[in-house]
Amino acid sequence: MIKWKEQAFHELNTKELYEISRLRSEVFVVEQEILYNDFDRKDYKAIHLSGYKEEELVAYARIFDKGDYYEDYPGFGRVVVIEKERGKGVGKDLVKMCIGVCEKNFDKQEIKISAQAYLEKFYIELGFERRGGGYIEDGIPHCAMFITP
Repeated sequence: MIKWKEQAFHELNTKELYEISRLRSEVFVVEQEILYNDFDRKDYKAIHLSGYKEEELVAYARIFDKGDYYEDYPGFGRVVVIEKERGKGVGKDLVKMCIGVCEKNFDKQEIKISAQAYLEKFYIELGFERRGGGYIEDGIPHCAMFITP
């Protein structure tokens, strides 16, 4: 069972911040071989959603209000699940939690994400719709996807 924590940047302690950075680096930089600067200063404005299983960080995403990442929409990104927990529904639970955090904290409105293109079907199964063509972000194919909660 996953225990979820929702925190503003200033509420994260040093260990939590380290574990979030480690997980993001482990998956995006090492596993997916994406060369990008993860420290984009957007973490300061984000709500950080962390999922723990027996005190281990196994899932994470950062969530933004309208204007803090996307100009006209709230949204979320850096959606990540540790490898050993994939295929068990943790990713779907994480995305559903992100949608819930948006609903709870921001005006009820359409949510936008920039999804890695290979995950398009995953997001469609959760109710998202793709709009527009694909594009390259951080060196890999992405697409804009939207959902109205």
